[in-house]
Amino acid sequence: MYIYLPIAEMSVNVFLILGMGGAVGFLSGLFGVGGGFLMTPLLIFLGVPAPVAVSTGANQIVASSISGVIAHWRRGNLDFTMGFVLLAGGIVGSSLGVLIFKWLETLGQIDLVIKLCYVIFLGIIGGLMLLESVRTILQVRKSGARRRKLHEHNWMHGLPLKMRFRKSKLYISALLPLGIGCLVGILSAIMGVGGGFIMVPAMIYMLGMRTSMVVGTSLLQIIFVTANVTFLQAISTQTVDVVLAILLLIGAVFGAQFGSQLAVKLKGEQLRVLLALMVVSVCLKLAFDLVATPDDIYSIVVASGG
Repeated sequence: MYIYLPIAEMSVNVFLILGMGGAVGFLSGLFGVGGGFLMTPLLIFLGVPAPVAVSTGANQIVASSISGVIAHWRRGNLDFTMGFVLLAGGIVGSSLGVLIFKWLETLGQIDLVIKLCYVIFLGIIGGLMLLESVRTILQVRKSGARRRKLHEHNWMHGLPLKMRFRKSKLYISALLPLGIGCLVGILSAIMGVGGGFIMVPAMIYMLGMRTSMVVGTSLLQIIFVTANVTFLQAISTQTVDVVLAILLLIGAVFGAQFGSQLAVKLKGEQLRVLLALMVVSVCLKLAFDLVATPDDIYSIVVASGG
């Protein structure tokens, strides 16, 4: 059963898109990520133009994140104070990111920049997460003791404007979550991601939050940042495909509920290893596509008259 996507200008299998939405929603509830780091590349692999995949993928993240947040809120794994500070930075960053996206689109370099951003960020973060998580698991098995503290006190913890985040039991500078939120907002606009693959490890290793608390809090910020990105992209670049977004949303809502149920049954180290493996896998596939010889070496492009 195929349906035509008006903005992407192509036909897709309805059940394939629903399945993709459900799978990404499941990962959203499981890892506390919006799932855009997987959804956007999958749409690109499917043949959807990169700008449309980015803008529509951000829209899909909203629904899966809402579903995941509700599930984690019911379990008490949500720090609203931390979430709103992250959100303040995220709104600023995402608004700036949309302007950068539009500028790159006018230069005709947006497709290449999107793919390069994925390869660079996914490769670095996925690799670091995988090494840290594997080392932690090996240390726990070897010593039989609890793992060490996830964060060390450094110059960042001496920054001004300190706030007390009672739910997370932290007393740190508000500049840290503001900066993380701003960076994630920019990446959300350019890459079509919720930014969870950066935010989750940053909240664990830089802020020192517990993994169980990070998941729900990360999703809370992702909801509003990706909603802002979708709104601004629809106005400025007209690359949001509503038909594609609705199909992805339907699958994502159901998938997120199952993911959040499984998340409470796994240990923090296990969650981080699984997330790192997925991030690295997507990075390797995109890197291969960038250097591999395409099936069609030549393409016909209609040049604008001048």
